[in-house]
Amino acid sequence: MVSPYAFNVPGGVQFHVRDLAEHLLSEGHDVRVLAPADEDADLPSYVDSAGRAVPVPYNGSVARLLFGPVTAARVGRWIDRGGFDVLHVHEPFSPSVSMLAMMAADGAVVGTFHSSTMRSRALLTVMPLLEPQLEKLSGRIAVSREALRTIHRHEGAADALIIPNGVYVDRFATATVVPRWQGSDERPTIAFLGRLEEPRKGLSVLLEAMPRLLEARPGLRLLVAGPGDPGEALRHTSARVRAGTEFLGMVSEHDKASLLRSVDAYVAPNTGAESFGIILVEAMSATAPVVASDLPSFADVLAGGTAGALFRTGDPESLADTLLRLLDDPGERGELAARGAVRAREFDWSRVSADVMDVYETCRAANAGAVRTISSGRTKRVLRGRG
Repeated sequence: MVSPYAFNVPGGVQFHVRDLAEHLLSEGHDVRVLAPADEDADLPSYVDSAGRAVPVPYNGSVARLLFGPVTAARVGRWIDRGGFDVLHVHEPFSPSVSMLAMMAADGAVVGTFHSSTMRSRALLTVMPLLEPQLEKLSGRIAVSREALRTIHRHEGAADALIIPNGVYVDRFATATVVPRWQGSDERPTIAFLGRLEEPRKGLSVLLEAMPRLLEARPGLRLLVAGPGDPGEALRHTSARVRAGTEFLGMVSEHDKASLLRSVDAYVAPNTGAESFGIILVEAMSATAPVVASDLPSFADVLAGGTAGALFRTGDPESLADTLLRLLDDPGERGELAARGAVRAREFDWSRVSADVMDVYETCRAANAGAVRTISSGRTKRVLRGRG
């Protein structure tokens, strides 16, 4: 497998690659992962570093990518050494090692498309060069309908099988409840997880809803986990909102599960550019009632609103109305949590990895022999923009 983003930096694609690799390893398969990583990064034994990545603004965030002729040569050597039955590249559209691997490889090559992006001018510019490379993919996977729409925006009629992101559901369902994060009727707790300074994660929308929430529920506590500057996030808020908001910083996977297991509700106020919403599945797995913006990808994960409550994207008043309704009705909150827990089982890695393996086996059957590299000269010509 090839990850385009730095493996030592938290991110949805990296977590997906990690968890899929570890599930396949647990089933007895041989798995290697190639990804950018810092020189001193503490990597799992199955991960090979492609070199240090460079921070680049990408798809509404900052991605750490790695590209260029030197990296292309390194990727090619890794493919030839591996003698892989299947090469699985994640985010082939991203200008990083996944794209280079797709360009270099010949054989059973599977591509998974994770992102939901608007029609990109940069991609439109390079698409004539990429189209022959994308046509080499033996199998295509989109993690959601939104990710599939992104493929269609850039490749027209190209199609893919929708296989969602996976979650180890039981890790969240059996997580330890932490008393300091638990709420009560007088002091309910709600949680937000995400990068504080990334606008599309929507923390500002939630903070705008806080005065109304605190007016109705004076003891309410907002627990915020994720990287970023709390002072900057709270700069335009009142003293009352600041007093009701607790920043936990970066939390471990273990603590994330416990946090979601402990709170009265999880709030996902994201404003766009989300193709799936893995945190929603994690919250549902932990039996936390989910309140989320009505992005199409979130609505899909929440089964149209039956497995979680939806509010109008970017609307603090709608968020407050929806959350207060749930906090005021323990019965509805319990029913929503129960439906969410059932829905989460559909995303367990035991089911998701089986679907991925079906794609691998189909592609392998259509491509005899190990995956090998094509002419290095051809790859260099593509990198130099001469097709």
